[in-house]
Amino acid sequence: MAMSKYVYSIEDDIEHAKVLYVNLTNKCPNNCVFCIRKTVDNIKGTDMHLETEDFDVKDVIDELNNYKNFEEVVFCGYGEPFEKLDILKAVAAYLKYKNKKVRVNTNGLGNVINGRCILPEISNIVDVVSISLNAPNKEQYKEISKPTYDNAYEEMKKFATQCVGYDIDTIMTVVNGHPDYTLDLEACEKVASEIGADFRVREWLEKGY
Repeated sequence: MAMSKYVYSIEDDIEHAKVLYVNLTNKCPNNCVFCIRKTVDNIKGTDMHLETEDFDVKDVIDELNNYKNFEEVVFCGYGEPFEKLDILKAVAAYLKYKNKKVRVNTNGLGNVINGRCILPEISNIVDVVSISLNAPNKEQYKEISKPTYDNAYEEMKKFATQCVGYDIDTIMTVVNGHPDYTLDLEACEKVASEIGADFRVREWLEKGY
């Protein structure tokens, strides 16, 4: 099997993995303090630093087709998946045609990045979105996420609300246990609950898994 460039797994036996991950880009408008880009270069032997952002849908699908046993694909890598919206949509549509579950792990800024509401374009091909809430308020969000966009916190919550409205399973997450900050988890859960999303606490792991 050829070495993957875009597809990886956190399972030890990737050839028989049930869940595959797709690393579409290294671009991201946030610079979160907990991001694994700061601590590791590869995951289970797959180099997460892309040599080029110039690739197409076929490159990703060809890699996915090397694996026969997977049931779910998660768009999650060293960047924000919605930076590559067109490729994500095409790959996700292919996966839904193959009856695979599709999840996107996102910072929730896809609308800002693409200059429009992207929900009508993804609602029929994405089953789950996991959105990085990161903090219970704008001030701590800026501290943790270090966003490029001044209105990132508000846009992230707006995106989550839209995902719920489009009946996409929506999870809002925080990373707990990082040495550089302390979270009020009850306040974070309240934000997610008011939006109508599920809430998940991820414990910080230096290697990401």
